[in-house]
Amino acid sequence: MSRLDSFIRRAEAQRDCLADAARRTDKMHGPVIELGLGNGRTYDHLRHLLPAREIFVFERKVAAHPDCVPDAAHLLLGDFKETIPGAMAHLSAPAVLLHGDVGNGHAAKNSELAAWLGSAIQPLLAPGAVVIFDQELNSPGLEPLELPSGVDGGRYFMYQAGE
Repeated sequence: MSRLDSFIRRAEAQRDCLADAARRTDKMHGPVIELGLGNGRTYDHLRHLLPAREIFVFERKVAAHPDCVPDAAHLLLGDFKETIPGAMAHLSAPAVLLHGDVGNGHAAKNSELAAWLGSAIQPLLAPGAVVIFDQELNSPGLEPLELPSGVDGGRYFMYQAGE
């Protein structure tokens, strides 16, 4: 498979998982968290998919398209290990949906970060919140969810936070 075909499948899987998570959290109240702004495509999609929800973005350094950057009140800049632990002070409520796209192509670094994030994000989540991640999170308190039809296992991961 070409890198372009792989990217297209990954983007389709991401879109399908986000739509499924939006459906699952439709009746819940709370904001959305985006871990990793990147170029802002997913953030922009979340704004269209969930226009009534606040979206808080965590990013080390902004490099997104100017139209896809949240305002200062919704952007937490810095290393995840510095911004996530105290983040509830910035959120309006526990999040009902969290999307993380933090992979960088280095398997060992990705695994290490995912292992830390699995437990670090849980204090930010409402009971029953849906977590969508590009990395596998093996963490107590996050129960794996079935992926939407057509999404291959291992391409994206979905979890539900414990009650």
